[in-house]
Amino acid sequence: MRHFLTNRTKRIALFSSALFVLILLSAPLDAASRRTTKPAGAPRYIFLFIGDGMGLAQAALSDAMRERGTPGLVMNTFPSIGIATTHAENRFITDSGAAGTALATGSKTSIGTISMAANHNDTLRTIAEMVKAKGMKVGIVSTVGINDATPACFYAHNANRKNVYNIALQMPSSGVDYFGGGYANGNLPQNRKSGTSFRGDIVDLMKSRNYAVVTEREQLGSVQPGTRCWAYTAYDEQGAMSYALDRKQKEISLAEFTREGIRLLDNPRGFFMMVEGGKIDWACHANDAAAVAGDVRDFDRAIAEAVLFYRKRPHQTLIIVTADHECGGLTLGNAARGYASRFELLGYQKISGERFAEKVATWKKNRNISFPMALDSIKVYYGLGNAAADSALALSSADRQSLNDAYSSSMAREVSDKNRYSAPDALATVATGMLNRRAGIGWTSPVHTALPVQVMALGVGASVFTGFYDNTDIAAKIIAASQLKPFIEKQKRSKNIANRP
Repeated sequence: MRHFLTNRTKRIALFSSALFVLILLSAPLDAASRRTTKPAGAPRYIFLFIGDGMGLAQAALSDAMRERGTPGLVMNTFPSIGIATTHAENRFITDSGAAGTALATGSKTSIGTISMAANHNDTLRTIAEMVKAKGMKVGIVSTVGINDATPACFYAHNANRKNVYNIALQMPSSGVDYFGGGYANGNLPQNRKSGTSFRGDIVDLMKSRNYAVVTEREQLGSVQPGTRCWAYTAYDEQGAMSYALDRKQKEISLAEFTREGIRLLDNPRGFFMMVEGGKIDWACHANDAAAVAGDVRDFDRAIAEAVLFYRKRPHQTLIIVTADHECGGLTLGNAARGYASRFELLGYQKISGERFAEKVATWKKNRNISFPMALDSIKVYYGLGNAAADSALALSSADRQSLNDAYSSSMAREVSDKNRYSAPDALATVATGMLNRRAGIGWTSPVHTALPVQVMALGVGASVFTGFYDNTDIAAKIIAASQLKPFIEKQKRSKNIANRP
C-alpha cells in the first residue's frame, strides 16, 4: 500500500499540472479547512448530481455539439469549481461501488463494495442516513437500475455490488422517501438468484411498506406530496432507462423525475436528493460519443430543474455536480483529424450504438437483411454514406470492406451474447467508431480511467468546493456544510446484517 500511495502522489502531480488552468479559476483551500469549513448557515435543500463516467471532455463535447445560439450547459455557469481525485482504497482506477461509497459516506473502500469498509465488517453511515436522522427527506434518482452501484451506495450496505437482489431488498426499509428513474434490476428474474434466498417480489415489498409504485407520467404527477413513492419508466433488460437519443415520448425523462421528486420532497425541514446520470458511463464504455453527448445534455436538464428551485430559495439551497470517475479516456481531437474537428457530424447519429446493435440482433434472428440493406440502415442511423449531406460522410472502398467484415461477424455472432463490454456487436461498434473518427473524437479505453473529475457548486456553502481534493472530501464538505453527524462514526454490524430487507 505504501508503494501505491507513492505512485498515486506522483500521478496526481501530473494530473494537477494538466488541469492547472482550471484550478487557477478556483479559490485555494488550505489543508486544515477544506474538510471542515462551515458556511454561516446550513443549507436546508441539498442536491448532489453525479454524472457517472462524466469527465471534463464528456461535458465539453456535449457543450460543443449544441446548436449555435442555444444556451450552454447549466452546470458550467456554477461559480465554484473544484477538481477531485477518484482512486479506490485498493486500486488506482476505481469502480462505481468504491467511488459511490466515497461520495455517499466520505470514506474510501475497496472495489465493488457498497457503503461498507474494505474489511466488509463495518457499514459506513451515508449522507442519506444522516439527513433522515436530522428529520429531512431523501430522494434517490438514476437513469440506470435503482439498485445499481452508485444509487445503492446512498441507501444500502453490501460487500459486493453484484448482490443486486439483496441490495434491492434494502429499499423498503431504507427510509428513502422517493426513488425515481430505473427499475430494480435485482428484481429481474435472472438476478433474484444473486441473493442468499428469495424473500419476495421487490414491488410487492415496496407496496407493503406504503410506497406508491408508479410507472407512467400521469400517475407520477398525481402522487401527493408526503407520500413515499417509487417511480420508474420503461426499462431495458438491465433495469435501465433509455438513452436520451432513444427515448420515446411516453417515457419519463431524468429531468421530469427530478422535477417531480422536488415536488414530492419539498417540506419545511428540507431534503437531500441524489440524481445520477448513469448511462453517460454506459455510453463511454461503448465509446459512443453521440450517446455520451445526448445523455450529458439530458443530465444537465435535470440540473436545470434544481437551479429553478434554487432561484426560489437561494439562501437555503446547495447544489453540487460531480462525477464518480471518468470513463473511456475521451479526447476531443484525434490523429486522423488533427486540428480539424467536426463534432457536428455526430448529429447525424439518430440512435445509440446499443439500440442499433439490437436491430442487428433482430436481423440475424430473422435472416432478412443483406449487407446492401444494412448499408442503407447505417446511412439512415449514422449518416455514413450520405455524401450529399456532407462529403465527410462518404464511404471509401476500404470503409465498405470494414463494414462488410463487421456485418459478417455480427451475423455469425450468437444472439444470446448480451455482454455490452467484452462482446459488443461488431457492426454497431465499427459504424459508431467510423463516425467518431470523422468527427475528431478519440477514445483510449472501453473502461474507467483514473483522471480526476470536476466539481461544480452553487448556493449556500458552495465556496468550500473550490480547489483540488479527494472525492471523499466532497461528502465531508456536504456533511460539514449541512451540519450533519460526522461520517467517521461507523455503525458496527455483522457481515450478514447488510443483506436483510
